[in-house]
Amino acid sequence: MRPGFTDPVQDAQSCFRAVLEAMSRPGRVQVLPDGLNPPAALHPATAAVLLTLADAETPLHHDAGAEADSWLRFHCGCPLASPADAAFVLAAGQPPAISALAQGSDEEPERGATLILQVSALETGHGWRLTGPGIAQEHRLWVEGLPPGFVAEWRAQRACFPRGVDVILCAGHRIAALPRGIRIEEG
Repeated sequence: MRPGFTDPVQDAQSCFRAVLEAMSRPGRVQVLPDGLNPPAALHPATAAVLLTLADAETPLHHDAGAEADSWLRFHCGCPLASPADAAFVLAAGQPPAISALAQGSDEEPERGATLILQVSALETGHGWRLTGPGIAQEHRLWVEGLPPGFVAEWRAQRACFPRGVDVILCAGHRIAALPRGIRIEEG
């Protein structure tokens, strides 16, 4: 079994701060430290986010394969679930439709899923124009490796706000977040 965090407490705290920063400043890329050697299907950032957020109380759905499944179950203890019932959905390949994931309710929007989506690259300064809570005017984020139609699905879910899905994008050692209240414009 591949090891998890070298220093579980310190590394999890550092990653948690990075995730909080990413969620509070949508589209801003956060770089996670080196040192994690997860199964091949998982980027180091993806593995770090799951080691930090997933536990025995958080159902997970993933498509990362058997080695990643064993690793995640050993280190996180998270139960597996269908995409509709999972608190966290990891998409190492083609993600399920956003509308197929738990959306929460008007009374309990926090029950909406978090989609952890592995992508090829994340860069700031160009690409999408992001606006909304946590962004003073606008922020630019370029994402390589998203499935076709992602932006259209994102726009469709905004009509149901405060219900919806939050997204954490992971590429190598980098993460960026898209909380459900963010507007995305291409170009």
